Amino acid sequence: MTPLSPEQKTQLVKLEKRLRSHVGKAIAEYNMIEDGDRIMVCLSGGKDSYALLSILMLLKESAPINFDIVAVNLDQKQPGFPEEILPNYLHSIGIEYHIVEEDTYSIVKDKIPEGKTTCSLCSRLRRALLYKTAKALGATKVALGHHRDDMIETLMLNMFYGGKMKSMPPKLVSDNGEHVVIRPLAFCKEEELIQYGQLKQFPIIPCNLCGSQPNLQRQNVKRMLQDWHVQFPGRIESMFTALRNVVPSHLCDSDLFPFADITSTSGVINGGDIGFDKEEFTEPAQKPIEVQPKSLIDVIEVK
Repeated sequence: MTPLSPEQKTQLVKLEKRLRSHVGKAIAEYNMIEDGDRIMVCLSGGKDSYALLSILMLLKESAPINFDIVAVNLDQKQPGFPEEILPNYLHSIGIEYHIVEEDTYSIVKDKIPEGKTTCSLCSRLRRALLYKTAKALGATKVALGHHRDDMIETLMLNMFYGGKMKSMPPKLVSDNGEHVVIRPLAFCKEEELIQYGQLKQFPIIPCNLCGSQPNLQRQNVKRMLQDWHVQFPGRIESMFTALRNVVPSHLCDSDLFPFADITSTSGVINGGDIGFDKEEFTEPAQKPIEVQPKSLIDVIEVK
């Protein structure tokens, strides 16, 4: 590792404190980690999962509750995959880890025609293997490294291509009904995670199976959002705030809100309908993050 300059060290301390704060608040608001939990951190070799593991290890040191961490990586046998990097890194930081070796690469290449997107099948295979590993390790929670920008991109993808108002949940039961999946980086910005990864000098491993494929829908949405961020600073923050300020009565889903039951005696609901007024929007304030006392948020202050 290249030694950091004094300025970089100061930058790292401030950034790490901010990320700890974001993660601590997310954990507290959604009750992601409880006393006695065994957290399986899915480590891909990318900046986000490295950052997730690093911040959770820091929080564990001073948390008012006891929980264990085990890092798990799935070696998918991609050609040229540097299989020694992750074990060496995980051994150096003194964390319990398991490397699961499974040749999903050959399966994906056999099933998906050349030039077609491999992400869907690859994801399903990877998910099944990781859930199987979580069960074998006795993990009570499965932690993924998705961040705020991933959640916004997923919302846009579902709107544009899936016809749904749906994003990545910060906490939910897995699709097989057996595991609680958590995303402790839910409040973290990707740009800060990129900076953190550079300062920490994580040994990044690129994904040669899906990451090298151009023109994916997610990449297009990411590019669109980045352009918005440059032209209209603050819009991304506003979109994430909207994810946490949903008003079902002002949408159109009758499964979420009983529109059919509304009568003239129902009263004003969520400000009522202002359809005859000119729409006026002000810059939204960030939704305050409220947490319970004596929660994991207590650990975010740098000692």
